[in-house]
Amino acid sequence: MSNPIIGVLALQGDVLEHSRALERAGARSRRVRRSEELSSVDALVLPGGESSTIDKLLRRFGLMEPLRARIAGGMPVYGSCAGMILLADRILDGIDGQQTVGGLDVTVRRNAFGRQVDSFEEDLHAPQLGAGDDEEPMRAVFIRAPWVEQAAAGVDVLATVSTGPAAGRIVAVRQGALMATAFHPEISGDVRIHRAFVDLVRAHR
Repeated sequence: MSNPIIGVLALQGDVLEHSRALERAGARSRRVRRSEELSSVDALVLPGGESSTIDKLLRRFGLMEPLRARIAGGMPVYGSCAGMILLADRILDGIDGQQTVGGLDVTVRRNAFGRQVDSFEEDLHAPQLGAGDDEEPMRAVFIRAPWVEQAAAGVDVLATVSTGPAAGRIVAVRQGALMATAFHPEISGDVRIHRAFVDLVRAHR
């Protein structure tokens, strides 16, 4: 499958930016807002935004259970920022009644890096994503970002913060067909994350 069809959940967030990055990485992109659209894609991207709002919209649009079923059936999914929260099995500092789609055996802390004014950028080294010590680092943009508080043994840690008070915090993970980052690669112009996800989709077909 040379050009997989990868949907972008189009309820909130950087839908257009993710779509463009996916196409630059070798995939065909499609917006997903309904269950029938979800059934027509090979994989899905959960973009950033407000995780509690996306949770409510998923339920309102009747997408929560179909999405959980597709994940259980092995569909690859990539989540950025709020998408990471949505994929986590467990969240800290969520609002009352907040649900996740689940699938990633991690505990994620919502808004871990602080408020909007605390947004920042950092160069990350992530060898499994093409940003090893001998390669150009990955410029990561963190906006009201979460981090992974705890990852189970079966979860691959792809990147951690290397400087500042959050040094050592996990900000990129992969488990089977699921991948997530705490940052927003779609606005950095670096498509290595999206290329890695496209390769993951191809490998799971």
